[in-house]
Amino acid sequence: MAVKRNTWQREAVRDALDSTDGFVSAQALHSSLHATGSPIGLATVYRALSDLASQGEADSLQSPEGESLYRACSTDSHHHHLICRNCGLTVEIEADAVEEWARSVASEHGFTQAAHVVDVFGLCATCSALAATPAE
Repeated sequence: MAVKRNTWQREAVRDALDSTDGFVSAQALHSSLHATGSPIGLATVYRALSDLASQGEADSLQSPEGESLYRACSTDSHHHHLICRNCGLTVEIEADAVEEWARSVASEHGFTQAAHVVDVFGLCATCSALAATPAE
């Protein structure tokens, strides 16, 4: 894959993503850029985020509602996430059993060069405790 040239728009998206905690949608990132006076368009934000994700510079996942979310990637190796549906806390996890299963299933069906994405959504310990606490 050819490396995309760095434009000011791409750098603006990368910088905005780097300064954002957790995962963010393209629309939310566009809104924050627009609030700082950036003239960058929404389609450009989508394109830049997609490019950053495909080049391993950003993590990408789909929310339970199907929306693509992005964050600056903290590792350059393949990984999986636990994601809190309430507060968005994200933890990178090892999933050796998933890796072995994916290779095995692909091989059983004659597939090669198989790729996969596994993200586990739930409630983090803090949000679980808050949910268990009766409202006053």
